[in-house]
Amino acid sequence: MKSTCVALLLWLVSFFSFASPWESFAKPNRLSPEAIGSYANGCLLGAKALPLNGNGYQVLRSQNKRYYGHPNTIAFIERLSIQARKELRTHLLIGDLSLPQGGRFSSGHSSHQTGLDADIWLRLADTKLSAAALSLPKPKSLVDMSAYKLSTKNWDNRHFRLIKMAAKDEEVARIFVHPVIKEQLCSLEGGDRTWLRKVRPWWGHNYHMHVRLRCPKGDSSCVDQSPPPKGDGCGAEVASWKPKQPVKTYRGSSETKKSDKKTTAKASTSRPKAKKILPMQCAQLIDPVK
Repeated sequence: MKSTCVALLLWLVSFFSFASPWESFAKPNRLSPEAIGSYANGCLLGAKALPLNGNGYQVLRSQNKRYYGHPNTIAFIERLSIQARKELRTHLLIGDLSLPQGGRFSSGHSSHQTGLDADIWLRLADTKLSAAALSLPKPKSLVDMSAYKLSTKNWDNRHFRLIKMAAKDEEVARIFVHPVIKEQLCSLEGGDRTWLRKVRPWWGHNYHMHVRLRCPKGDSSCVDQSPPPKGDGCGAEVASWKPKQPVKTYRGSSETKKSDKKTTAKASTSRPKAKKILPMQCAQLIDPVK
């Protein structure tokens, strides 16, 4: 009994130590919509909630209050969902967007802070999920992580069409997927390859795609990410992501990482990252006295 109480106390200390002040906001502020700062160091003014009952999509884990975004993001999800429902005969499962006033989550992501990021699961819901399944959803990986290859039993050609639909949207700046998924997309596209430039390989995105929108016009305090490298990112570029040693799966995460002597040596000699300074407009939301 004593050990249980100690464990519970340690958990509570840990939870409150790492809680994000942004998670204390229950509602968006009443300011004009604007994305402030960068994707991983910013906040959101005038956020809009993604309706939980929409056309062609369902919201996952709504209890976490991460279904807010810039109006551009909400509009993107709604039009992509309608297109997917019409052309792919399925419902999209929408994961994390942003908190009611943006800012950092206490867990899960370092980005998603300006209301311009959206996680869309690659589990196709041809039949709508129940309320219980939406609260505690089960992901479906498109990658056999231990073998570093595509999971053919989970892959559907509609995944290719869905990612292409999203990438061809003019508001989309980038889409992150697992390198194996990127490689599959490269092998299937035989015609217009321009959209592939937006699809970027990144670890941990084996069961969802992370869609990132460009800064909205007129949002002068929003910081865009540099454009992706020229070309379609296929061939040698995506092949370079393949681990040179056996894939290591980290506890508590489906994310994998390349590991070789050069990477280790570089990491050991690299300088610590400079501490991020929150934009003043964001700092004033947390502490209005400033």
